Amino acid sequence: MTNKSNRVLYTGVTSNLIKRVYQHKHTMFRGFTMKYNVKKLVYYEVFDNINDAITAEKRVKKGPRQRKIELINRMNPEWKDLGKEL
Repeated sequence: MTNKSNRVLYTGVTSNLIKRVYQHKHTMFRGFTMKYNVKKLVYYEVFDNINDAITAEKRVKKGPRQRKIELINRMNPEWKDLGKEL
């Protein structure tokens, strides 16, 4: 997820993407996403197994920013808000 200017990148894992995007868009929790106004879903992956999802999230999270940008650009080159399509 990112903010309006696409400058901040937030990586997380959830078992309910629609619910989690709603929580971000409505600023339901204090913390990083509230502070940086992270409300736009620009990339996601779907897994059948939570352990695979956690492993992928850790890999993305600890990778360099450029790798995150490349992942987003491959899936969503216009950086549209994919949360609107869920």
